[in-house]
Amino acid sequence: MILGLRIDVDTFRGTRAGIPTLRKILKRYGVRATFYLTVGPDNMGRHLFRLLKPRFIAKMVRSSAPCLYGWDIAFKGVLWPGPLIGNKLGKTIAALKDDGHEIGLHAWDHHSWQTRIEKMDKTGVRKHLKKASDTLFEITGKRAVTSAVPGWRSTGISLEVKEEFGFLYNSDCRGDSVFFPIVSGKKLTVPQVPVTLPTYDEVVGRNGISRDTFNDFILSILRRNRLNVLTIHAEAEGGCYAVMFSDFLDKALDMGVTVMPLGKIIEHFPPEKCSRIIKRPFPGREGWLSVQKEG
Repeated sequence: MILGLRIDVDTFRGTRAGIPTLRKILKRYGVRATFYLTVGPDNMGRHLFRLLKPRFIAKMVRSSAPCLYGWDIAFKGVLWPGPLIGNKLGKTIAALKDDGHEIGLHAWDHHSWQTRIEKMDKTGVRKHLKKASDTLFEITGKRAVTSAVPGWRSTGISLEVKEEFGFLYNSDCRGDSVFFPIVSGKKLTVPQVPVTLPTYDEVVGRNGISRDTFNDFILSILRRNRLNVLTIHAEAEGGCYAVMFSDFLDKALDMGVTVMPLGKIIEHFPPEKCSRIIKRPFPGREGWLSVQKEG
């Protein structure tokens, strides 16, 4: 059984503290992953307004958000622009390359993309991606070979613009299989490797799943001879849930699961179909996500 491991790094704290912790854990188990980096300003504190939404509050309570993300993240970028992650923590990011991990582009400004993507035209999307791509190149000396939009929120415009950046594959949605996206009736050339498994904050506290049973739940729904992709977050599994993540790797490897970066898993599951990407509500999340739709 094969599992693609994707690690999203959304914040300054996740980069500074989460990446080193995860590097140590992954090295201990001999596992490599795909890291998606946010490299511009950390303005995640601007999500505070979402506390006015009952569904968002419920998610924060279920997932013990203050433990997961910390109060410093909650106020980043609220009263003044947040710190530039890539500028201040470039060495931390570059160290991932030394460990043999796959480095991907997540965002320039995570908050801005997640909240404004529906209004962004091609010029805005291109500017955002170029700033992030150029910064990662300055840090690592290589162009990112993959990208993944924040919050699994993509549009037809963003998918089309990404075709200009030379990515070998993207991971912009939730879904079931590797596919070529169709936008406005046109087949794009860069395949999508969707996330197939739920994240911790989507399922904990629901349907009887707790912190103690989360790992067993995820392992129980892995599919043999099918695409399995899990997303973890540097802020969570590289923070107060690091022990839980170590336990997950212990159990997965004992089961005979092979854990690998997404760039490797696509070699086992090459794209053989075309699908549209649609917007829809998603269990355990507030707002809409991009989801693979067959046909």
